[in-house]
Formats: sequence, C-alpha cells, structure tokens
Amino acid sequence: MIDPWMGWVGLVAVLGLWMLGAYNRITSLKAAVLAGWAPLDAALHDRDQAVAALLQATAEPLAGEAAARDAVAQALAQAQAAADVVRRAPAAADPVADLGKADAVLAAVLVRLVSLVEQQPALLASDDFAGTLQKLKHAPVRLAFGRQVFNEAGAAYNAATAQFPTRLLGSLLRFGRAGRF
Repeated sequence: MIDPWMGWVGLVAVLGLWMLGAYNRITSLKAAVLAGWAPLDAALHDRDQAVAALLQATAEPLAGEAAARDAVAQALAQAQAAADVVRRAPAAADPVADLGKADAVLAAVLVRLVSLVEQQPALLASDDFAGTLQKLKHAPVRLAFGRQVFNEAGAAYNAATAQFPTRLLGSLLRFGRAGRF
C-alpha cells in the first residue's frame, strides 16, 4: 500500500515541476518580445534621425511653413519620449500603446511636410537631402516589419499567459500583458 505522504509529496512535486515549466515558457516568450523590440527600436531610431535631418534641412527653404515644421518637431519629440519609456519596459502594454499613438501622430503630420518638400525642386536636387528623403520613405517598410515581429511575439506571450492553468500563476508570478504596436 502507498503511504499517503508519498502521494502528497508526488502531487507537490508534479505541481512544482509544472509551475517551473510554465514559468520557463513564459520567460522565454517574454524574451522573444524583448528580442522583437530590437529591430523595431532600430527602425524607429533611424526614422527619427531622418526626420531630424529633414527638419534641419528644411529650416530655411520652408521658413514660411513653420507650422508644419513645428508640428513635426513636436510629434517627433513625443514619439521619442514614448520610445524612451518603452525601451525601459518593452513588454508593458500601456507604454507600447502610447508609443503607437505618438507614432501615428508623427506619421500624419510628416505626410504634410514631405509633400511640401516634394514641391521644392532645389531641395530635391541636393544629393544629401535626396538620401535623407529616401531613408524617410523606406522607414515605413522597416517599421512594418519590426511591428510584425514585435506584435507576433507579444501575441504569443499574451496567448500563453491567458491559457488555463497558466493564467492562475499570472498574479503570483507577475505576468502582465504585452502591448501591441
């Protein structure tokens, strides 16, 4: 006959091993979210540099369009501030949502400035400026790829933390929801 204590010890051992496995799975999925942030962060950084170069290059030729330039500068500052917050915690949902909103605002105001720039033949003739504009036009493609990788990793993490019985460990082990960008 099996000792009742052995049954309890076996149950505790199985439960402990399951908790360890669940924790390791969630930890590896969170690491994938952090790894997915890296290409997105690089694309954001490159885009921000191109926007800053665009603002600097258009200071004199588009002096009459100060409102458009100021709107882009303000949106760029907000997007950079939001990205800085996300860099500290890439798997947190609220900062990622704030970054998404700031990025959408920047994209919207940037369209107007780029259209104004494209009406300036003297600016477009400059090789340095053409390179900056080209970088800026390719940024959405890199951002879309980075978003896809990041969002897929976040979706896998969120799905794993929402599954029963792993979600029972959520509050105990502080599994939060990953954000979508």
